[in-house]
Amino acid sequence: MNELVGASEIETPRRRLRWRGGLRSVLRLALDVALPPLCPSCREPLGDGVGLCADCWSKLSFIEKPYCARLGIPFTYDPGPGLLSMEAIAAPPAYDRARAAVRYDEIARALVIAFKFSDRLDLAPMMGGWMARAGRELTQDADALVPVPLHWRRLWARRFNQAAALCGAISGVSGVPVLHGDIKRVRATPQQVGLSKPERADNVQGAFRVPPEAKAKITGKRLILVDDVLTSGATVDTCARALLRAGAAHVDVLVFARVVAPLRSTI
Repeated sequence: MNELVGASEIETPRRRLRWRGGLRSVLRLALDVALPPLCPSCREPLGDGVGLCADCWSKLSFIEKPYCARLGIPFTYDPGPGLLSMEAIAAPPAYDRARAAVRYDEIARALVIAFKFSDRLDLAPMMGGWMARAGRELTQDADALVPVPLHWRRLWARRFNQAAALCGAISGVSGVPVLHGDIKRVRATPQQVGLSKPERADNVQGAFRVPPEAKAKITGKRLILVDDVLTSGATVDTCARALLRAGAAHVDVLVFARVVAPLRSTI
C-alpha cells in the first residue's frame, strides 16, 4: 500500500507538468496564429517565424576575411595573412584579438535594439550562432566566455544582461563554458552614445573590477569577453585590463556587431 501511495504521489506532479507543458504549447500556437511573428528589423510578417525576412537578410553585412588580424576590421582587399590595420599599429588595445559577426549597419542596429530594449531574447540563439561562427578561431583554445557586466542598477532596469544571453548561445554552439559574476561593473557610467572616443575611454575608466574571490578562476586562463556592439572599444579594453591585472593569461573579444568606417588602410 505504501508503495502504491508513493508511486501515486510521484506520478501526480508529473501529470501536472505534462499538462502545463501541453497548455503552454497550445497557448503559444494560438498566439502565433493570432499574432504572426514579425521580422525584428522591418516588422514584416515572417513565413516560418524564424530569423529575418528575405529582404533584411540580403542587406545584413557579415564580416568575412580579409580583416585586421588584431582588431578584426575588414579590409577592402586582401593584403596577405597577418597584416594589421593602422588602428592596431597606432593604438594597440589591451586585448589580443577582436572578432565581430556583422557590421553595425541599419539591419544590425535594429536587431540590437530589439534584443536589448524590446525583450527579444528569442534573438539570442540566432545572434549568438553567428558570433560563434565569427569567433571560431578564438573559441578553439579558450577556457571561458566572460560577458561584459552591467551595473546592478541598469541590470535591474533592463531585467537581463544582453552579453550574458549571447554568452549562453555561443557556449551552446562552441562548448566553451561561461564565467558569470567574475568581473563586476563597480561604477555606474552614463551611456556611451554620443561621446567621442576619448570621452568614452574616460567614461569607463575604473568602472570594472575582478573581486578577490574570483581571481583564482581567472588566473592563467584564456578568456573571451563577449558584448553586443563594439564602437570605440573603450568598454572591452577596460574590461580586458581588469582581467589581465587579475591574472588572466590571454583576453580576446567577440561581439555581435562592430562599427566599421567606409574605407580601411593596411600597414
